[in-house]
Amino acid sequence: MAGWPHPTRRHVPQMVATGGGGGGGAAGIGSVSAQAAAAATIPEGLADGSRQILIKGGAVLSMDDAVGNFACGDVLIENGLITQVAAHIDAPDAAVIDAAGKIVMPGFIDTHHHQFETALRSQLAHGILVNDGRPVNASNYYETVLQTFSMVYRPEDVYINELFGGIAQLDAGVTTVMDVSQIHHSPEHSDAAIEGLRDAGRRGVFGYFEGWGERARYPEDARRIRKQWFSSDDQMLTMVMGGEIYLPGYEKAWEVGRELGLPIALHVVGTFGMQPTFDEIGAKGWFGEDNIFIHMTGMSEDGWKYASDAGAHVSLAVPIEMHMRHGTPPIQKAIDRGMGISLSSDVECTMTADMFTQMRSLMTLQRMFVNEAALAGKEDYPELMQCLDAIRHATIEGARGLKLDGVTGSLTPGKAADVILLDAEAINVAPLNNVPGAVVTLMDRTNVNTVMVAGKVKKWQGQLLGFDIEKLRRELEASRDYLFEKAGIERNLFRA
Repeated sequence: MAGWPHPTRRHVPQMVATGGGGGGGAAGIGSVSAQAAAAATIPEGLADGSRQILIKGGAVLSMDDAVGNFACGDVLIENGLITQVAAHIDAPDAAVIDAAGKIVMPGFIDTHHHQFETALRSQLAHGILVNDGRPVNASNYYETVLQTFSMVYRPEDVYINELFGGIAQLDAGVTTVMDVSQIHHSPEHSDAAIEGLRDAGRRGVFGYFEGWGERARYPEDARRIRKQWFSSDDQMLTMVMGGEIYLPGYEKAWEVGRELGLPIALHVVGTFGMQPTFDEIGAKGWFGEDNIFIHMTGMSEDGWKYASDAGAHVSLAVPIEMHMRHGTPPIQKAIDRGMGISLSSDVECTMTADMFTQMRSLMTLQRMFVNEAALAGKEDYPELMQCLDAIRHATIEGARGLKLDGVTGSLTPGKAADVILLDAEAINVAPLNNVPGAVVTLMDRTNVNTVMVAGKVKKWQGQLLGFDIEKLRRELEASRDYLFEKAGIERNLFRA
């Protein structure tokens, strides 16, 4: 696409020909020289997929009850697919990944991430959703991000934000994302979002949500986008239709989405006064298994019944919901109704986009409410969430919510090899005594040692591969500078 370079021309470092990064100092994480050094240790035939791959001797957490878990086990991969998971696999011709001291598990799945906001990281660290009239909250999400910053994005800003955000999540072991970029001000903006999502090289779900301005073509442009970019069901990217019920004309978006056979996702937040509309369309029978309801805060009991009866999925962003005044995360409401729950990072302008933060927040908040009931002397209170439950919500439940559970979300033979290796010998984890406990209660993104998507190595022994991260960071910073200038917002590194 005209307007910005394709990564294969500019962003991919030349591993063999390049001797180092442009800075002249020691190799840093993501630098060309550091990547070259890491790539030199990859077993022959592993990087190009020309051989079978055997992940050997790790603590295997499969997230598939039929497959089981192994204190010391192997995973065999061929042509990008998992072919076998067992305590021991004999594959003499395979390229071997030594997983001793590592936890081997499916990659994390983020079901709601506004990746276009990557350049605005931490800008709204104290922000709430809407202006409540207090001076401290004059800078808020709706007015500052959606109605000010987003209005000045060019397609090239969309692209670099999408690309950098995607690569950063790969570094944290997130192998699948649903991108909810409300930045579709023109067809060019939409195409830029798709290209950035694609060029990051991970599994992605493009969420086609709204945009603003005279060149915005939402929701009708969904037909072109579906035909041009998502005509095949056998590809790394799929598509979801945004159907925000707080926007005028939302009925058309739902109509187009279902015409195209797309799942329909939407934010459901009481702060925006959505409850009456949600109840109304629920009573009309609009809800279905194709719905992904994000947040689900402040909804009535009737609304919950309509959603659960229809088999709709709930995507929670627990830290954001607590922090930005969405309302209390409805964890127990969804659990009690047997609904599928996944986890999402939401907005990096306010909170980090790693799934370790999401899992810990989910589990500790649920347990806080249960423990409070127990300490108050109540005889009937819910079960305490376990670490394995939190991991399930961060993996296979996310795949189910995105209709990708036949492809990813567990280490199951026949599924894509979306696999991560987590360092269990690191100083913040060793000695390893409990695998799910280590993942949820001890680990962070620094423990993500190796990442594979569809059998391709994206991170190897702590180093991201395939992109000149230093150069990309400079491009992201240039985009940030442009956005602040055009939005008329001063950059102040020490503001309250």
